[in-house]
Amino acid sequence: MACRSPENYSWANAVLDKGYQLFFPDQRGTGLSSTITAATLAKQGSPADQAAYIKHFRADSIVKDMEAIRKVFTKEYPENKKKWSILGQSFGGFCSVNYLSRFPEGLQEVFLTGGLPPLVKQPDAVYERLYRKIADRSHAYYQKFPEDVQRMKDVAGYLTTEEVKTNTGGILSVSRLRQFGFMLGFHGVILRMANDLSMFGFLTQPTFQIFDQLGPFETHILYALVHESCYLSGAASNWSAERMIHKFPEFGACTADSADPILFTSEMIFKSMFHDYAELRPLYETMDIIQHISDWPDLYDEAQLAKNEVPAYAAVYLNDLYVDYEYSSETARKIKGCKTFVRSDMYHEALGSKSAEVVEQLFKLRDDVLD
Repeated sequence: MACRSPENYSWANAVLDKGYQLFFPDQRGTGLSSTITAATLAKQGSPADQAAYIKHFRADSIVKDMEAIRKVFTKEYPENKKKWSILGQSFGGFCSVNYLSRFPEGLQEVFLTGGLPPLVKQPDAVYERLYRKIADRSHAYYQKFPEDVQRMKDVAGYLTTEEVKTNTGGILSVSRLRQFGFMLGFHGVILRMANDLSMFGFLTQPTFQIFDQLGPFETHILYALVHESCYLSGAASNWSAERMIHKFPEFGACTADSADPILFTSEMIFKSMFHDYAELRPLYETMDIIQHISDWPDLYDEAQLAKNEVPAYAAVYLNDLYVDYEYSSETARKIKGCKTFVRSDMYHEALGSKSAEVVEQLFKLRDDVLD
């Protein structure tokens, strides 16, 4: 996704106070960097041409851009000032580990927050763990808000009898409703939807306005198009999340008369999204081609990581819903010299929600003062 202005990042001042300068790039395909939308992608030609174009928007290509930018930035710098420090949050961490693999000579140090990637060739095993975790999180949610079990069923019942269109031209289906699991803190939206149906028999415009702000897929289609491919090396994804959900029968409950609660889904890409989201709708054929591409180059060089000499410091979250803790820990062990701090009371977005604490802990790792 595109970067916001630096003042919108709660951690920026803490890093500036450490004497750093900050550079926030819009990675290729986002913001001011040849942004990808359905309309801009259509300019590439046929679905096959579009799929071939999208192959150039993974971490490996982004890192090549960053290294080229670094060389331009530091062209006139003395030799001992040419390296830079990078901080990678979430997918930014995936890019950072690729950077460590490909261009370690350009790096002074690396900070990672919720971003140590699984060093896998294909994402099936990643999704198996994610489905278990989101099932647990769904049950924990309903334990906290037990009334929402019936509210979700009431809303699902309404959505199965009515074609409900969003303000952006998409369809609010039961599948899309379940994607609330992508965002934390959505209880108020479910309450509001159920309240609308109870009082009026339909969803009101203010509710739609809130709903349209949830999820990235109408405004950031690249997220959907490359999500599964960001795990691939020499293998095809073949709609991994779509296939893996069938291994978990508890996710089959999705109707008003289901005996079990309707479980949420999370950071998964489903075929139905290319019907439910207006911006993705023209791109199903393109996406299907992407899903069957198998000649993806390797993203990580484990031999290089094993002999890494660049200082690396990582925040790892035990209950991270997006980057699996066990995979993160395994990757940290494979990066020579990588130091981690592990927290059970922080989640994936902790760099934003608990900025001061995360930054402080990272710099304590760097300064070797963390017990």
